[in-house]
Amino acid sequence: MLYDFSQLSGRNAYKLIVSTIVPRPIAWIVSQDALGNLNAAPFSFFNAMGGDPPILVVGIGSREEGGPKDSLRNIQETGQFVINLVNEEMARSMNVTATPFAYGVDELTQAGLLSQPSLKIKPPRIATSPVSFECELVQTVPASDTNTIVIARALACYIDDRYLLDAEKCYVNTPELKLIGRMHGAGWYTTTHDLFQIERYTVEQWESRG
Repeated sequence: MLYDFSQLSGRNAYKLIVSTIVPRPIAWIVSQDALGNLNAAPFSFFNAMGGDPPILVVGIGSREEGGPKDSLRNIQETGQFVINLVNEEMARSMNVTATPFAYGVDELTQAGLLSQPSLKIKPPRIATSPVSFECELVQTVPASDTNTIVIARALACYIDDRYLLDAEKCYVNTPELKLIGRMHGAGWYTTTHDLFQIERYTVEQWESRG
């Protein structure tokens, strides 16, 4: 079956994207407005787009009833936010913060989550998240009336000491993070347990293969 996106409804295009581009890492964003009111929400249109400098990108849709989501509103207002990563232990708390509460409701409080001050920015990180990135807005790109791409530079990264193999060399015990990813439909996630390794060829190895 060949699908022509120009002939599909937005809903059906969305279903094809989220059903096939999996798993997707989750950006659990903590932001705050100019008055300091906190907001927390998860987004799975997220990934890293550069390492030097560290660039992170998040796609944020609009509210179902229309208008920008609280996270985007706060990011545009203050230019700062924290991306926390989600492990298995935090999955249900993350799910609470996905509830479409009214603007101004603190999802961290609703989910019973504690926060810790950030080093370089005002919004705090989620205290129990294994990894958190303090982010500064680089640019927002309106991709459509209902979708905005947020490009940010990570200014600092907190990693729980339990997951560091060698702090000085920045070696992380990635499997032990037990991060989760977003899958195909409503409420479906995946773990990161089943790993396999494939070593890359050098040109010389490829050309001399038997």
